[in-house]
Amino acid sequence: MAGLKLSYVHGASEQPLIGQTIGQFFDAVCDKWPTRPALVVRHQKVRLSYSELRQQVDRLAAGLLTLGLHPGDRIGIWSPNNSEWVLTQFATAKAGLILVNINPAYRIAELEYALNKVGCKALILAERFKTSDYIGMLRELAPELGHAAPGKLESARLPALRSVVLIGDGWHPGTFRFSEILTRGTEQEARRLAELAPQLQFDEAINIQFTSGTTGFPKGATLSHHNILNNGFFIGEAMRLTPEDRLCIPVPLYHCFGMVLGNLAAVTHGACMVFPGEGFDPLVTLEAVAEERCTALHGVPTMFIAELDHSEFGRFDLSSLRTGIMAGSPCPIEVMKRAVAKMNLSEITIAYGMTETSPVSFQSSTTDPLERRVSTVGRIQPHLEVKIVDLQGRIVPPGTPGELLTRGYSVMLGYWGDEERTREAIDAARWMHTGDLATIDAEGYCNIVGRIKDMVIRGGENVYPREIEEFLYRHPKIQDVQVIGVPDDRYGEEICAWVKLRPGVAATEDEIKAFCRNQIAHYKVPRYVKFVDEFPMTVTGKIQKFIMRERTVAELGLKAQKTA
Repeated sequence: MAGLKLSYVHGASEQPLIGQTIGQFFDAVCDKWPTRPALVVRHQKVRLSYSELRQQVDRLAAGLLTLGLHPGDRIGIWSPNNSEWVLTQFATAKAGLILVNINPAYRIAELEYALNKVGCKALILAERFKTSDYIGMLRELAPELGHAAPGKLESARLPALRSVVLIGDGWHPGTFRFSEILTRGTEQEARRLAELAPQLQFDEAINIQFTSGTTGFPKGATLSHHNILNNGFFIGEAMRLTPEDRLCIPVPLYHCFGMVLGNLAAVTHGACMVFPGEGFDPLVTLEAVAEERCTALHGVPTMFIAELDHSEFGRFDLSSLRTGIMAGSPCPIEVMKRAVAKMNLSEITIAYGMTETSPVSFQSSTTDPLERRVSTVGRIQPHLEVKIVDLQGRIVPPGTPGELLTRGYSVMLGYWGDEERTREAIDAARWMHTGDLATIDAEGYCNIVGRIKDMVIRGGENVYPREIEEFLYRHPKIQDVQVIGVPDDRYGEEICAWVKLRPGVAATEDEIKAFCRNQIAHYKVPRYVKFVDEFPMTVTGKIQKFIMRERTVAELGLKAQKTA
């Protein structure tokens, strides 16, 4: 790729794409590595080999067929991380059902929207998680559940929903227990599964993931076997996974990070999936890595920061670690360097992508020079294309910022039941418009500059918050920082930095500004500095800059907010 003339890259590869369904590929892996450890879920004391995992998956798939579900039907899952989630992911694929991932942070209105938007006929849910009473919210939406026979729900507000399956030991009227579904299948259903296997096609939809827009209702990105199986495989290849590897997955399963970069990357390589707990806890994650001798660890930057800065960090032996992925939001260079130096993550990789592209388009390789690995998101993944374009849609020269567009096997089938928004996202030539600002250098390495809507235009100068954030991470007192643009009468927009200090230190606004002066251009020096204990973020650790903007505008009494 040396010496690019334009910001266009194509991941040429001798490794062919996988032309199978997830079920077919999963069975082949289980046949090849039957005695290898497949799944460890520490908080449930679950340990399964590949042959045991296959047995459980087949039992669940047969049980789901007894609920009157047919290929193409949608089945929701609303739960934190657990073994049942993993079984459901592979069982639904085998039965040809479309798994609908529901964000564990959703509340009643969002649940109602998601279930009805895609017409879920069944819902698997946990009883509760943290402050969320899932069954309570469902019963509020569908009070008919209390006097319905299991599998026979008829609800006014959830017209498509028939079956509700409850994870755990609890039971509520109108529901099946998850353990019950595992035992419901008979020889007849087992035969039906065997007949289905060759009929299912790899281009069929298998998964719907709701992407949280900052405005409007979430969109249901619809992904196929081909999309996520291949992406999972090539992600695992970039980490050089083998059956000897043990991958620690503290990121949520409802999100691509857990189910594709985690589960599918591991399973396609016969590696072991290790889940430390239901949700992220830095101490529990460190314990899991040390005690399970994990060789790989995933996380968003905020997770790695929480682990590195934990008061008990020093007592854990992390010498087994080798690789993993830091992704989900721009990865600060200083955090990457600390992870390599202090967590033994000598071969950690960075991945970039979006749910609509299954998700990964770029990933660094374990052999890239450290400077490249910590300062870029690597190079294009095999079999994919990316171009960087200006506002008129023209490809820009290398090193020039523009919008990143992706094309190839990874691009979603579309947004479920929403042709208009699908057409807005995917153009006539099948390019997915990401809304991300990026550059590609002459060697093909990509750098994410920010979101188009996060770019700050101050007095006619384009300012990329990422650049200022990277500079401020060098300040010895700053643990984490996020930069946004806020309205300004004189310059149109001004720079505001939200700063989270390291424990036990103090700093002033002037101190932070003084650190920047004469080091970065004057127009990039933050006009406002706000000290915070935390940032508003999604369950997956994505910073919600639009909320930061709203709060800052309100607190400073500024006029008209920048539109997203």
